[in-house]
Amino acid sequence: MLKTAAAAITVLLVAASPIAHAQSAPTSKTDASANDSTMLTDVRIQVIKAALQLTPAQEKYWPAVEQAIRFRAKDRQERVAKLKERIEHLHEGGPAEFLRNPDPVEFLNSRSGTLAQRSADLKKLADAWQPLYQTLDADQKQRMRFVAMFLIAKVRDAAGQARDEDIDDE
Repeated sequence: MLKTAAAAITVLLVAASPIAHAQSAPTSKTDASANDSTMLTDVRIQVIKAALQLTPAQEKYWPAVEQAIRFRAKDRQERVAKLKERIEHLHEGGPAEFLRNPDPVEFLNSRSGTLAQRSADLKKLADAWQPLYQTLDADQKQRMRFVAMFLIAKVRDAAGQARDEDIDDE
């Protein structure tokens, strides 16, 4: 059963990627990143839902989970955009300007705000999952663990690839 689920998930991810890329025609690099992020979120949601094979009784809990996943992904996308903007600003000013005006307190306040937002998003996700998770049987919980590990690895790989592409662009 687990091998079948793994094969189905792999086929879905491989098949969905080229289709989604062919359907979207981004007009800029920012649009491409937003489209890629939205596409990845859509695929993640489809994979999770397909792997869980929810019963009709469990389906009523799914909209809250999907909404929390989308909200967290949107916030992550906004954080990445702000970070890219900040990096561009630092590149424009050069290292001398950064060294002239370092403000560690501003950095700490900014970092704590970001972590607080991430914490709140994660709490919303956990709260949304809890009612559904309590209704899952042992097989569904096993599939959920597998999908979570698989998706975490894919996201980590995609982030590394994007970082490498950004370095290559510079």
